[in-house]
Amino acid sequence: MKTKVIGALALAGSMAFNAAAVANETISVVGSSSVTPLMEVFGETYSKANPSVFVEVQGPGSSAGIRAAKDGSADLGMSSRNLKDSEKASDLKEIVVARDGIAVVVHNSNPVKDLNKEDVTKIYKGEITNWKQVGGEDKPIVVVTRDTASGTRGAFEDIMSLKKKINDIKVSAISQRAQVASGNGQLKTTVANNPFAIGYISLGTVDNSLKAVSVDGHAPSVAAIKSGEYKVQRPFLVLYQATKINPASKTFLDWTQTEEAQQLVSGKGYIAVN
Repeated sequence: MKTKVIGALALAGSMAFNAAAVANETISVVGSSSVTPLMEVFGETYSKANPSVFVEVQGPGSSAGIRAAKDGSADLGMSSRNLKDSEKASDLKEIVVARDGIAVVVHNSNPVKDLNKEDVTKIYKGEITNWKQVGGEDKPIVVVTRDTASGTRGAFEDIMSLKKKINDIKVSAISQRAQVASGNGQLKTTVANNPFAIGYISLGTVDNSLKAVSVDGHAPSVAAIKSGEYKVQRPFLVLYQATKINPASKTFLDWTQTEEAQQLVSGKGYIAVN
């Protein structure tokens, strides 16, 4: 879905950026569905102070965002995982605009409140298949994952050791029986409506429609991520071609690092980079 972000969410005060220098510009941003909500807030706030600048945000996934930044089909790309070696290029630069936790989520009625990392891994590999094996009811576990283009999935697989080698090629170790959701929203809906489901979503999108469980005794929270206690976390990256980035995009990208922008990060439940 394409969203044209043209203003709402005004902040007090004026930005220390010259609007005239980037007037009558449209900045296209493509990539991670996890980064998309934050980028929309960035765009709305920036456009409010710079009315002639439009920020268009699309969230088809991190892999698509990396490709768009590399081939120039978008001004900026978004990724919610670190780049693979095969995706890196000498002219492709990345900047961290926020950090985010990945919350392991279950239905609100599920009595399980804490899982250790090893059990989460075994659940996603299909080695643990019943909730009673991890202290829950005698009910089958319905595993829900993201599609392979998802940066959230890529980060989750790396953190939870859910990769395996086949003929020297790393592939996903997530059970093929797992249900696949195309985005954070679909995964949330699936888990929220299935008492036996388990999934994982961006911490910033967790709400009272489902329950985030602790991992290794630590609940997912901004404080636990900052302290390093909650290990299931990843960066929110914006990617661009260093030699081809246009002035409007560069000015906007510089603004995302300011205190004003990073206050928006904190306000949305993510972790500021400054």
